[in-house]
Amino acid sequence: MSNFEQQDDLNNPVTQTPELTQIIEEGLSRRQFMGGAALLGLSTLAAGCTPLSMNGSANSKPMSPEIGFKPVPASTADTITVPEGYRWKRLISWGDPLFSNANEFIDGGKNNAYDQEHQFGDNNDGMSFFPLSEDRAIMAINNEYTNYEYLFPHQGKRVSRNDVRKAQAAHGVSVFEIHKVNGSWQPVRDSRFNRRIHANTPMTLTGPAAGNPLLATSADPSGTKVLGTFNNCANGQTPWGTYLTCEENFNGYFGSDSAVDLGADAKRYGIGAKDAGYQWYKHDSRFDLSLNPQEPHRHGWIVEIDPKNPDSTPKKRTALGRFKHENAALTISADGYVVVYLGDDQRGEHLYKFVSKNRYNPDNQAANRDLLEEGTLYVAKFEAEPGKVAGKGEWVALTFGQNGLTPENGFADQAEVLIFARRAATQVGATTMDRPEWVAVHPSGQQVFCTLTNNKNRGKEGQPVGGPNPRAKNHYGQIIRWQPDNNDHTAAGFKWDLFVMAGNPEVHGDSAYGGSANINSDNMFNSPDGLGFDAAGRLWIQTDGKYSNSGDFAGMGNNQMLCADPASGEIRRFLTGPVACEITGLAFTPDYCTVFIGVQHPGEDLQPSHFPGGGQSTPRSSVIMIQREDGGIIGT
Repeated sequence: MSNFEQQDDLNNPVTQTPELTQIIEEGLSRRQFMGGAALLGLSTLAAGCTPLSMNGSANSKPMSPEIGFKPVPASTADTITVPEGYRWKRLISWGDPLFSNANEFIDGGKNNAYDQEHQFGDNNDGMSFFPLSEDRAIMAINNEYTNYEYLFPHQGKRVSRNDVRKAQAAHGVSVFEIHKVNGSWQPVRDSRFNRRIHANTPMTLTGPAAGNPLLATSADPSGTKVLGTFNNCANGQTPWGTYLTCEENFNGYFGSDSAVDLGADAKRYGIGAKDAGYQWYKHDSRFDLSLNPQEPHRHGWIVEIDPKNPDSTPKKRTALGRFKHENAALTISADGYVVVYLGDDQRGEHLYKFVSKNRYNPDNQAANRDLLEEGTLYVAKFEAEPGKVAGKGEWVALTFGQNGLTPENGFADQAEVLIFARRAATQVGATTMDRPEWVAVHPSGQQVFCTLTNNKNRGKEGQPVGGPNPRAKNHYGQIIRWQPDNNDHTAAGFKWDLFVMAGNPEVHGDSAYGGSANINSDNMFNSPDGLGFDAAGRLWIQTDGKYSNSGDFAGMGNNQMLCADPASGEIRRFLTGPVACEITGLAFTPDYCTVFIGVQHPGEDLQPSHFPGGGQSTPRSSVIMIQREDGGIIGT
């Protein structure tokens, strides 16, 4: 996610607080974490996670994935480290041309806006792999935001209109073809599939909020046509072949030199006169709140893109709600409904679930193209006894006229429920969470995992300590999992527990801040973020945390990727990244012999990185590919 949102969570050391003392007295320690409190304990999961076919019937053989690699140690080196027997190679980096009519990347931020509109975007995040044949595929990769210290020679100190155009072009999504040559994948320049989708790309608003007066502007009185997508964090992929890109910290691009007061809803989303430093509003009136106060309502959505049709118009799917989306984890329920799990990545926000109105038809993919157009959005409420890290929960419908979502409480219709989904979630009593980030559905279809990355505000008013958020001033984060009642993702109820609490046992010993029992000095990490499964059920965990390697974070080194066995709870470190980066985004080839991984913002804030070029080159966000030297399956 964008660094302007997350870094201040991690600046202050953990201290012993009354809340922490209470937690320890109630028994939430490393030794006790994996004990009898869990409803979905690891021994239960080992027996319960069995592969499901698409119609939900269980195979007889339980899933217990092999983790066969030797773990790598923590590292502070400015490079990628992978296990023995593996190799990595750069696939693409910020500024690499997708078309021959653009210049190659020039160090020092000297490429112009036209180049950037035809080059791979900056700060790559979530990604998906769409096969075309055995040796050809399309990659769709988010480009979340930009680092002005590297984007411009002046490092953002005197931003012009052309600079804003360049910055807007560096955002969005890069779609491009790749092909395999001598066992290694590489981009295809000038492919007919190559496409840059950015902050000025025409899009259509669809669903219940489309056409609502709150989405209308002077440039678009219809409230159905919008320009652009930006701050695209993570992603989703549909079985009918489309890409879901998720708009996260859209608020940081709006501002005004005039005093503006847009009310409590705007404040809840962080929208106000002060932007995040991008300065777009100074040169593009669309982002000036004094001129276009409703433009922010047109952002913060899930956008559906057809990567195989470069002439198609992306669609913002308002039925899935407006908030700071992290990713979109899609599964098909046993009775054929599309279910999408969604996290709202901000301190004290919520977990959501969307269930389609109509059923998925595997025999007619064209009929599935608008399944995200209509459905019901739900938000999660978690229950637990004091001191326990497991319990039950329910999904509460965010439907106009139900659960207090009425005109008396400030909601005029379903459109307003979706546009102001955060307020709706509060109205129905949803649980505040420690920054829900990526969600991943186990390949068995029986359990769902979500990273809760950190939360400096946990323990303050409105964010009580307990349940799935068991630590005050949570620097380290945790991963929650839940199992829907009757293994039915459309069910209202579920059971939950914590799969892992990150921590530092070398600093905090056996306290709650030492982490759960499956954390040790060889695999400790902080701020789990990216998350995904391979087909065998290995859980891949990526981090976006503090890389100081000191104090509370001593021994953790640079950000990393780990591999976990959900059945045994074992966690091994698979990869370490270069200086000051985030590891984010992953996609496997269908044979699981290549994995693509994102390395975002190496050298942010002018930290001493020159990845991937080395020497004195400009650090560049990049996508790397990893393979075993013997050509085998990743992770075994």
